[in-house]
Amino acid sequence: MRQVILDTETTGLEPKQGHRIIEIGCVEIINRRKTDRMFHQYLNPQREIEDGAFDIHGLSNEFLVDKPLFADVAQELIDFIRDSEVIIHNAPFDLAFIDAELNRLGKQWGKTENYCQVLDTLPMARELHPGQKNSLDALCSRYEVDNSQRELHGALLDARILLDVYLAMTRSQASLLLDDEDNKDSDDVETRFRFTSDRAALKVIEPDEEELLAHAQRLKHIEKESGGNCLWLKTEK
Repeated sequence: MRQVILDTETTGLEPKQGHRIIEIGCVEIINRRKTDRMFHQYLNPQREIEDGAFDIHGLSNEFLVDKPLFADVAQELIDFIRDSEVIIHNAPFDLAFIDAELNRLGKQWGKTENYCQVLDTLPMARELHPGQKNSLDALCSRYEVDNSQRELHGALLDARILLDVYLAMTRSQASLLLDDEDNKDSDDVETRFRFTSDRAALKVIEPDEEELLAHAQRLKHIEKESGGNCLWLKTEK
């Protein structure tokens, strides 16, 4: 299973007010294992960055002035996320910005959902930890994920941190598949669960007359209480 952890940084909070993406960071995981593949790009937003946004990520217009436009990297981004499950913390925020950028390129580009599936870890965290803070920093503290380098927000840095948080949040689900993962090189069930020929025969304990009588009485009681719908009796007929 291929998944992509994605995060963005922007000039402000609202794409409807013309705010733009200034950084995109993506990291790839396959079968819950991080790969060496990533997508990272700073972008020239062609507009001023709000002071509040600058305080969060520290990216200035002077730093971004010589960076490519979104149009220059759009196809590379789409190719990277295509046919994957994209994992985002507070997905509506990032998707609104990406979709706004795609819309500027023309309706033929569609929306993010046309290229991939999206998993939002924020509602997942709220379900796991109701009534608690579920920001990325709060989840790092809860799951003991090292975020000591996160003095300022950064798309690639936050994507890497979210990767560790997501794996920690879903560890119990993954454990259900550990046996299959450990035996992934085995081609058949017989190989995994083969019994040796010298294994002792299983001991069968037959019920005595007293136990059979008690069983019959119990079924009779169930038959009466269920209005004649005792499934065991129907099976025995």
